[in-house]
Amino acid sequence: MNVLIVYAHPNPKSFCHAVLQEFTLGLGEAGHTATVVDLHAIHFDPVFELRDFAGYVHEGMPLDILQRMDLRKHILSTARGPLERFVASRLIQRKSPRELAKLVRSQMPKDVVRQQELVARAHGLAFIAPVIWLGFPAILKGWFERVFNYGFAYSLTREGWEGNVSGRVPLLRHEKAPVITPTLFSQADYKAGLEEPIRRIIDDWGLRYPGVKKVEHVYFYRAAVVDEGTRHRYLEQARALGQHFAEGKAATGSDPIRAPAAAGIAH
Repeated sequence: MNVLIVYAHPNPKSFCHAVLQEFTLGLGEAGHTATVVDLHAIHFDPVFELRDFAGYVHEGMPLDILQRMDLRKHILSTARGPLERFVASRLIQRKSPRELAKLVRSQMPKDVVRQQELVARAHGLAFIAPVIWLGFPAILKGWFERVFNYGFAYSLTREGWEGNVSGRVPLLRHEKAPVITPTLFSQADYKAGLEEPIRRIIDDWGLRYPGVKKVEHVYFYRAAVVDEGTRHRYLEQARALGQHFAEGKAATGSDPIRAPAAAGIAH
């Protein structure tokens, strides 16, 4: 199985990085191939800009939605200088709304296209990062916003375009996506109420709804302050998660989907 690992931590000496190494090693021992996207190392830009609008335009959208977008005006407004505007006006002169949508989508940023190619080639995904303010670090959240766009990770039925969440159509077909998170605080703290919003936003909305078949969330509690023996056991568990990646049951022995989350960056 080909597994794409998206990793987000700026410190190569962090515990997160040690988790990445052990998990990757476990995948290799099980005969899987792993591709690691180190978002900090590649200087991935997480900021959603006007250029990223192209990723949310698709020729398969309902015709009335495309007409409301006024893509002709958008194309001309994003032209740089009078010469480019003149060329663009000639290029789009006789194009239909669907042809205009296809033209706009072809202008998606190259870094987004590259990440989508990696996602499309993978059978499974994995995410390794701390949790910041009950969510992913900004660089990883931005990766989701820019890469998991319309027509790639999901589409919408007519009900969806009318504002009903039930109209969201999953397009991903990955077998599995573990989310591996070292934490600052204890399991009890997150069982008290922080677990549910993280599960809903990251696990459900970010991965299950787009179509990932099995999502498991594994937390290494109090990683910044536990004793060396516990940290060693955490790393062994990370390796086991890689070794057992193709198995239906998580290597934790507990329900990984319901495991509580954590906050903090020190780990």
